Amino acid sequence: MLESTAKDRIGKMNQSERVLVTGGAGFIGSHLCQRLLARGSAVCCLDNFDPAYDPAIKERNLAAIAQKPSFLLVRGDILDPGALDEAFAFQPDTVIHLAALAGVRDSIAQPARTMLVNVVGTTNLLEACCRHGVRRFLFGSSSSVYGDRKQVPFSEEDRVDDPQSPYAASKKAGELACYSYHALYAMDITCLRFFTVYGPRQRPEMAIHRFVRAILAGQPVTLYGDGSSSRDYTYIDDCLDGITAALDRLEGYRLYNLGESVSIRLDRLVATIEAVTGKEAIRIYLPNQAGDVTTTFANIDRARRDLGYQPAVGIEQGIRSFVQWFQEQTGLTGQPPLSKE
Repeated sequence: MLESTAKDRIGKMNQSERVLVTGGAGFIGSHLCQRLLARGSAVCCLDNFDPAYDPAIKERNLAAIAQKPSFLLVRGDILDPGALDEAFAFQPDTVIHLAALAGVRDSIAQPARTMLVNVVGTTNLLEACCRHGVRRFLFGSSSSVYGDRKQVPFSEEDRVDDPQSPYAASKKAGELACYSYHALYAMDITCLRFFTVYGPRQRPEMAIHRFVRAILAGQPVTLYGDGSSSRDYTYIDDCLDGITAALDRLEGYRLYNLGESVSIRLDRLVATIEAVTGKEAIRIYLPNQAGDVTTTFANIDRARRDLGYQPAVGIEQGIRSFVQWFQEQTGLTGQPPLSKE
């Protein structure tokens, strides 16, 4: 149950928009909570501070907003009915569902747990929405649903029947669950397929974070494959623009790619980090890993047309912003970065 102080805070929140963000202490979620608060929304963050990576990182993610009067933190799991009831006591009008066990390789190691959290947990939230009369739902999906496609760019109209990992399968299943609740209960639901989001607070196991950390520390960078694989990297601010635009246009059942619509080769990514940090990477090449795909590349025509989505941060600018944040957090500076000119 909510403590009386939390109930009092909820009662004093007069904002017309109340948004429940699951996974709100994570990378994308914490940025989104800040963005929503800045635009005048009341926000409830539901997060279980899963130890997949250091929970202290998630605590720091929320430090700047934890005491804001329009922000409420519920520490709980989407698999726990009690935690869901506690979060829905906030009386949200919209749920943005970002909580998940993320990552292709972790899902191969823990397939059952991945399905439990990502599929059953999503269904639990949809059921809670029905119980509490919430009819607006945004679901954080993933570019991984496209599998190892050779035809690019990836369109929302493409068939996505060949997931390469349990994580990809769980996200496709989440989209299907969302559609069924739209069809059964006339919920307004939008699924957003994120393409490799990066920027300040990015999870420590993700490629850009790992590469920057290793290069600045003078440690080897492990590259899987020959460097020719490519990804569509989306800067966090562009991703947030897409999420909030979808929130403002939430109607019916919609599906959107949120990417930069530029695919960057792995070897070019490392070279860009080298240029920004002024340090040369020590490269170690290993075979491709299970679940890896050759490329990701978003067709964002639908998001441009319907949402006014227009990504603005290119890879070099985004890497510079990430490196600056990382250096401020860790004190690892390496050599002075190259000038922007």
